[in-house]
Amino acid sequence: MTAKLPSYTSGVSEKPLIGMTIGDKFDEIAAAYPDNDALIVRHQGLRYSYKELQTAVDKAARAFLAIGVQPGDRVGMWSPNCAQWTITQFATAKVGAILVNINPAYRLHELEYALNQSEAKFLVTADTFKSSKYTEMLFELAPELKASNEGALKAMKLPHLKGIVNLAQEKHSGMWRWDDFFEMGAEVSAETLQEIQSKLQFDDAINIQYTSGTTGFPKGATLSHHNILNNGYFVGESMNLTDQDRMVIPVPLYHCFGMVMGNLGCMTHGATMIYPDEGFDPTTVLEAVSEEKATALYGVPTMFIAELDHPDFEKFDVSSLRTGIMAGSICPAEVMKAVNSRLHMEEVQIAYGMTETSPVSTQTAANDPFDKRVTTVGRTQPHLETKIVDAATGAVVPRGEIGELCTRGYSVMLKYWNNEEATTKSIDSAGWMHTGDLATMDEEGYIQIVGRIKDMVIRGGENVYPKEIEEFLYTHPSISDVQVTGVPDKKYGEELIAWIRLHPDAENVSEEQLREFCKGKITHFKIPRYFKFVDEFPMTVTGKIQKFKMREISIAELGLDDV
Repeated sequence: MTAKLPSYTSGVSEKPLIGMTIGDKFDEIAAAYPDNDALIVRHQGLRYSYKELQTAVDKAARAFLAIGVQPGDRVGMWSPNCAQWTITQFATAKVGAILVNINPAYRLHELEYALNQSEAKFLVTADTFKSSKYTEMLFELAPELKASNEGALKAMKLPHLKGIVNLAQEKHSGMWRWDDFFEMGAEVSAETLQEIQSKLQFDDAINIQYTSGTTGFPKGATLSHHNILNNGYFVGESMNLTDQDRMVIPVPLYHCFGMVMGNLGCMTHGATMIYPDEGFDPTTVLEAVSEEKATALYGVPTMFIAELDHPDFEKFDVSSLRTGIMAGSICPAEVMKAVNSRLHMEEVQIAYGMTETSPVSTQTAANDPFDKRVTTVGRTQPHLETKIVDAATGAVVPRGEIGELCTRGYSVMLKYWNNEEATTKSIDSAGWMHTGDLATMDEEGYIQIVGRIKDMVIRGGENVYPKEIEEFLYTHPSISDVQVTGVPDKKYGEELIAWIRLHPDAENVSEEQLREFCKGKITHFKIPRYFKFVDEFPMTVTGKIQKFKMREISIAELGLDDV
């Protein structure tokens, strides 16, 4: 009998990696497609061709130089999706500043941590977003702003921060208005900007993204031009993007999904970036697809579910769609079928990765069989390597066996910012990034994520992977979404609880009916002991389910604190 292949693959491509900075690539694309729609921001009523966007980016870049930003300085960006976000993204890249993405949902404590940990010198901020009053929070954190001149802040709690640019129309004490800041670009010559841009290297750090840690403080994944420019490009290549594509991006820009897979994926192909709204709203997404004749749409499964469940779905013309990406979690088969047929996205792809890998490591292809698109996260991306190892020994496991997924290549971050210990724990001496995800690899190299190492439930000595149970429960006709986690149990150590969200028009089902549905179809110890019916799940801003919060809530509600 022949031995099984090891769980290792490397992605091949006839197309080489891009050895350029983001600014230089942007200028190349703007020269190639000057009249193409580059950016459409529907909620702001703004539209830019590539030539117009280049003009705005260059002016903002010169304005950053005018206020004293130097290569290597950190510039925070705290805002929901808007044109200024993207202009800042490309402008900071052109001057060599490191953009610090700050989660729009952050409150005071988290904002203070991110600004201080990154030692941000400048901040571009929205005025408000949803229930967050950003300007008020900044005055609370830095009351010194009230008596400060623009760019001369000396705040006790924010010792590194010198200046704030506010996107509000009204003037706030100690802060530049965006419009006034933007006009300061006239003070710096195009030649000065070009001289600085020409000295930048593609391996320079350009971006810090804070990972939403479930324990302890978030860590700042530090990414280079090379990391994210190439990742955006090869994600777009897998989708067969061209300069004729028009992509609706409802995912947040502060996260890799928006700013890399969305913005850089479009930019590297001369395609159009379309923002339907500040945050996700299924109505504005469907309007944007219909009215802008979009060919591509991004989202996490819960977003696609919300769009498909929209009461007026049939009134929107979505026939222009052909492709897109679903990421964040595995796509249930029923959702994939609906996305293929009702949203016309027959070429929709699944992408997998993490902030620390820029983000995409594996991706399905447009022509992959249906079962591969709903049970796997595809195969290894071009110019990257994947292996699956025994978490205890580090040895590569045979194909088909469960182990920890590791990735290596151009996409692996430079480091965690100012955190050498965490960097060393995550990236080993051979350059492999350890993901913390449990996975298997089949004979064809397709990778299946079976759970997080820390999400695995051990019930009575049996390893139980919540994803497997979720996939089965998705097949129930009344269930729209389901998440399974473990809770403590005196007898078995852990038991399972399934949080269930029903379709809006579904008949109610009871816990007992769901148990009967499971009996004889999945092993008895995989049948959840508890069920909880909900309208929503605790989530990060990017749409990732926070299972640790589900567990906390379940333990409290079930009175299991003492177990």
